Amino acid sequence: MKTISSPSAMQRWALTQKKAGRSIAFVPTMGALHEGHLSLVRRARALGDLVVVSIYVNPTQFDPKEDFSKYPRPIQRDASLLRREGVEILFHPANLYEPDASTWVKETDLSTGRCGGTRPGHFKGVTTVVTKLFNLVLPDVAVFGQKDAQQCEVITRMVRDLCLPVRLVIAPTLRERDGLAMSSRNAYLTPEERAMAPALFKILSAAAARPATSRTVWARESLAQVGFRVDYVEECGSRLCAAAFLGKTRLLDNVSISPETRPSKKLRRAAR
Repeated sequence: MKTISSPSAMQRWALTQKKAGRSIAFVPTMGALHEGHLSLVRRARALGDLVVVSIYVNPTQFDPKEDFSKYPRPIQRDASLLRREGVEILFHPANLYEPDASTWVKETDLSTGRCGGTRPGHFKGVTTVVTKLFNLVLPDVAVFGQKDAQQCEVITRMVRDLCLPVRLVIAPTLRERDGLAMSSRNAYLTPEERAMAPALFKILSAAAARPATSRTVWARESLAQVGFRVDYVEECGSRLCAAAFLGKTRLLDNVSISPETRPSKKLRRAAR
C-alpha cells in the first residue's frame, strides 16, 4: 500500500490510472477505523480495479461545541488495517483548505433538520470536503455507510445536482453483536454507557413496527426513559432516524420502516 499526503500527487496518480483504463473505488473516512469501515473497503474491492481510502479529519464539519482536536487519530493502526485489506492507496492529507478559502459547496434542502438542525454548518463542511476528495481521487464509484443516513441523502443529491461523474453505493450499517451500530465515537462511551447504548437500535426497531401516528413520540419517550438525551427522532422516507446522547457521546442510527406501517400516499398528501 502506498500513502499519499499531497493533494496534487493524489490527483496525478488518479489521472494516470484513468489513462491506463483502471477503475477506482473510493472510501472516504475520518480514520479511527473499525470493522464497519473495513466492510466498506471490502465492498469497494468488488467494485473497482483499485481501492483508495482517505483518512482526513475534516475541521469544517465540526461545530464550535465539538472538540475537533480530540477526535481520535490512530493513523499507524489504521494504515495497518488497510494494508491487510489490500488497499492500493491511503490518501492522508494534512490539510485540504487554503488559509483564505472562500468557496463552499452547500446543499440547501436535505441538509436542513435532523443533524443539520442541531449541528449548524455541518453539512456544508461535509459536501465541500467530499467534493474536494472526489476531485482529487477521481473515483468511478464511492462507498458510504447507511448509518449516516442524512449524509448519504445529502451527498446523493449533491452528486445528482452537480452532475459529478461518480456512482454512489450505500452499504448496510454494520453492528456489534448486541445491535449497536459500529462507530468511531463508541470509543467515547464509559462501560456503563456502552451497556446502555444498544437500546437505541432496539427501541428504533420496535418503533418502526408501530403505527405511523405514534412511532416517533413513542421512540422519544422510550429513549428518555432508559437514560438517553434525545436530539431527534424523525421519519425520513422509508427510514426512522435518530440521534441521542449518552453522557457526552452522540449516537446516530436509523432503521427501515415496515411497508405495512407507513402512511399511505393519500394520508401523506392530506398531512401537507
